[in-house]
Amino acid sequence: MKVYCITKGELHPVLVELVTDEGISGWGEAAVAYGIGAKGAAGMLADFAPKVIGADPSFPRNVYHEIYDHSFWTKGGGAIVFAALSAIDQALWDIKAKALGVPVWELFGGAFHDNIPVYANGWNYRHDDVLEWARAAERPLKEGYKILKTYPLANRQPSGTLRHVTRRALSAEAFDVAIQRVRTLKKVVGDDAEILLDLSGGMNNDQLIRFMSVCEEIGVSWVEEPLDPYNFGGLKDLKGRWSVPIAAGERIYTRSGFRNLLETGGVDIVMPDVGNCGGIFELVQIAAMAEAYNARVSPHNCASSLCTAVSMQAWLATAAPMPLETYPYFPEVNEYVQVLKNPPEERIRNGVLEVPREPGLGVEVDTDRIKPFLAYDLAA
Repeated sequence: MKVYCITKGELHPVLVELVTDEGISGWGEAAVAYGIGAKGAAGMLADFAPKVIGADPSFPRNVYHEIYDHSFWTKGGGAIVFAALSAIDQALWDIKAKALGVPVWELFGGAFHDNIPVYANGWNYRHDDVLEWARAAERPLKEGYKILKTYPLANRQPSGTLRHVTRRALSAEAFDVAIQRVRTLKKVVGDDAEILLDLSGGMNNDQLIRFMSVCEEIGVSWVEEPLDPYNFGGLKDLKGRWSVPIAAGERIYTRSGFRNLLETGGVDIVMPDVGNCGGIFELVQIAAMAEAYNARVSPHNCASSLCTAVSMQAWLATAAPMPLETYPYFPEVNEYVQVLKNPPEERIRNGVLEVPREPGLGVEVDTDRIKPFLAYDLAA
């Protein structure tokens, strides 16, 4: 078992490689690549190693429950615990599918779909004003993307990363900028693409009420995380106030967490991340549960290209998913480390990906490129 923690650049993917006695290699990613937590997830993977090394890779769910049921803090755990568990789950399904000579989605009864529509995020990280921030949408539009997501409340940092709102309150000036951004973006995009807005829980109710009214006015297709992730009661209170779908879930973990989210009745689209919700099978189960609540699923995906590849497999095994999130311009960020030799993002055409049919996850990790970032090399 090897754990890699990419420490170069602004994106810090954490990858795990599991190798069977027969020499079959499986890969997974702990999706805490941005913000703080990558080193913690790498350490958590190392902590889980005794429960993984020597286990039978033919039964991924047995390994999942051995970790979940017998690590104590895993029950009720947060992003770091479940990111590590998710990475192990991915690697085990990769191994099982490779051993059978089929893509992972085949193991879950897929594929439901002939292709994978995606949406573009991260297309305006270079700008922090109103006009150029909105006009940056012209590039993905020209490249055929029909859905664009962005962060109207965030500020660009010199490093190219984003800083979200502090204490859920914008100054009057910053609030005005946010309103101008979305109005100007609508003028740029027109009817050529849908607009998705992610608020990252950045507003108190007084500002949120006014902002949501503008979103309704311009026809935003969804507003993501209007409240803090675990403000379930608040979601219930907001239900029905605007004709704008609400999306949430990138910071919710396991079926149990999503059950609590869905029971509010205040979320229309759930967004489990295959790299931290518990893994591939957990995402498929979350999606099935969402169907019972008449909610759609749009998997969250903001990590390396490996996580995109894993997300595609889970997406294909989901009956009624919405388009998959992608960051096609991540490689243009300074010191970005591309972990795959065949990243899916390079194959996007007019906002669509083809169904992968290669065994396992269908991608090849660039082991030479990630070798300098080896954090743990663990043996039986």
